[in-house]
Amino acid sequence: MADYLSAELTATCAVLGYFDGTDYHLDKNCLDVIKDLIRYLRRDDDTHTIRRFLGQTKLLQTDLVKILIHHVKYTELWDVLLRLLINLTSSAFVIYNEQIPTEKTTYSLYQQINLHLQDYKAALTDDNVWLTVAGRLGGLLKIDSTEREEENELTIERILIFIRNVLQVPPNDNDKRGDNDATIHDEILFAFHASGIVDILLFIVSNNKEQQYHMQILEIISLMLREQNASQLAASGLQRNTAEKENDEAKLVALRKKELHEKMDKVKKYAGSRHSRFGGTYIVQNMKATGENQMICHRPYKKIETLEFGHNKKRVKRRKDKMRVQDAKVERTSVLSVRLFLKEFCVEFLSAAYNPVMKFARSCIINVTHGEASEITSYLWALRFFMEFNRHYKFEVKYVSETISTEVFYLVQRQMEHYYEMMITDKKKIPLWSRRLHLALKAYQELLNTLMAMDKSIDRGVKESSKIIKNNIFYVPEYRETILSQFLCFDETKMSRQYLVDLVTTVHIFLKMLEHFCQKGQRHLMVQQTKPKRKKAKRQKKPAHQRIVTPVPTLEERWDIISSELSAVMQDGIIPEVVPFDATLDMPIDDQKSDAMKKIQKLMRQSNLEQALGLLRTARVIWPENDCFGRTDIPPEEEFLALREIFFADLGGE
Repeated sequence: MADYLSAELTATCAVLGYFDGTDYHLDKNCLDVIKDLIRYLRRDDDTHTIRRFLGQTKLLQTDLVKILIHHVKYTELWDVLLRLLINLTSSAFVIYNEQIPTEKTTYSLYQQINLHLQDYKAALTDDNVWLTVAGRLGGLLKIDSTEREEENELTIERILIFIRNVLQVPPNDNDKRGDNDATIHDEILFAFHASGIVDILLFIVSNNKEQQYHMQILEIISLMLREQNASQLAASGLQRNTAEKENDEAKLVALRKKELHEKMDKVKKYAGSRHSRFGGTYIVQNMKATGENQMICHRPYKKIETLEFGHNKKRVKRRKDKMRVQDAKVERTSVLSVRLFLKEFCVEFLSAAYNPVMKFARSCIINVTHGEASEITSYLWALRFFMEFNRHYKFEVKYVSETISTEVFYLVQRQMEHYYEMMITDKKKIPLWSRRLHLALKAYQELLNTLMAMDKSIDRGVKESSKIIKNNIFYVPEYRETILSQFLCFDETKMSRQYLVDLVTTVHIFLKMLEHFCQKGQRHLMVQQTKPKRKKAKRQKKPAHQRIVTPVPTLEERWDIISSELSAVMQDGIIPEVVPFDATLDMPIDDQKSDAMKKIQKLMRQSNLEQALGLLRTARVIWPENDCFGRTDIPPEEEFLALREIFFADLGGE
């Protein structure tokens, strides 16, 4: 850092005021100094020099927290200070655009910012800080939402963002502290409980008039409970159960054995004055060394399998893009006091706010084309956690009815597909999308577990609801093939080992449900029906000598068939008027007489008797000469005979 910048920042921070042990005395330019610090942070460089300097000088611990506690009545100053605190407590992951740096120097700066954030979180465990925040937040919420000004709405939103920023600071001491020990995160949660922040959050989510804050509250709740195991939290009580006692005893025994083993190693290392090579040399039978000599070893082996050749070899370093994604182990057992009030909080949230909040969250996710990732992940996490908590506490479907539907299955499945597609397209953020895919899979698994619990319910309506949902997820290929597609798409370099464990567990649950669904009384289930292809049998042609030849009827036989019909037509039929010539032809009308005669014959032989009779009578009118078509006043008997003569005449046609 340049000396002039360091000097300017030091001088700026020095005129905030001072703390005399009981009260913090503000400088007359304190408000302007805080605004200047906000301006400095806004103009920070890529290495975040100013942010790191403020963390190194511990400005938040020494001055800002004191101002926040002692000068809450100075509203303008308090609101500006809140903006500065939000900026300072912003997540390092967000500052670096949701990408953990890979370059060595940049990663070192990233770690520095994380360390400063952890120091901030430790400083904010003071109950007085959250009593002040709760008092200001409660005072703003007492104002009716219709009368609340825009500045007040903005202040409420900033307070919620500040709470979220503090909660999402990653832990640094969970590896050192075991279960049932208070961490910084536990201390923050207990401060929330003691100051009334938790009660205010419950009030907001249970109030329909404050829906604009529900998504923020859902994210805060997910951060509050991120280290908790839902089943263990639901079983928490004043008395430790048998499983907890056995688990603690097993851990103590394991630690004791580890300690004894380390002591024995030290004794063996320093007890003997001679080198281990003086223990003698041995020859391995039927095994050659590099040359023609027998292989030599320096200790006797009872089993040849214990002989190793690679203990001195250097392990081949894998490429970064080929390394397995590490499991993010975040669950731990908090101290009993924290678990008890968190359990009470979960019960109240389930009974009073879960269904309306999740309904509103789902509508936000569906209506927005590209919803914020934090909103979707908070929704999936809340779905998984609270449904599991409800299942292990006192299973009541009415508390989680909003998230038990086919639409929710579709939403979770769509998110799984989206996260997998993003892993393929956005390769720089593969670990991030992999974690989100794992979260969606666990939500899907919990949906299946809840359906199994519904099948065991005494209430018949609950069983019917479960049956309807299972009909959809078992019949529709889109739902049925979701888990199979995840199996086929598994990649060990992009997905963690725990993801594979959860995936196999989910498949097992799905198949058990399918097996139960297809049992007695429900054997009609057809998962997929394939129509067998039938080969068309080739018709064998009969030999020529076996063919049955139908004889062609003679003219006499054909006349016998149509004669009776012709008599009926002549007596009762409707005779149409047919033009016997074609005026468009160049041929004269008189020369078309023979064509008309042939046409009459053809119509009769085709059994078109009405047309033939109509054509005959029209031709008689047009060509009366020589009575070729009969005379004008011909009786029906003679007309019948004339038609017979035309039928049998050889006119050169058929």
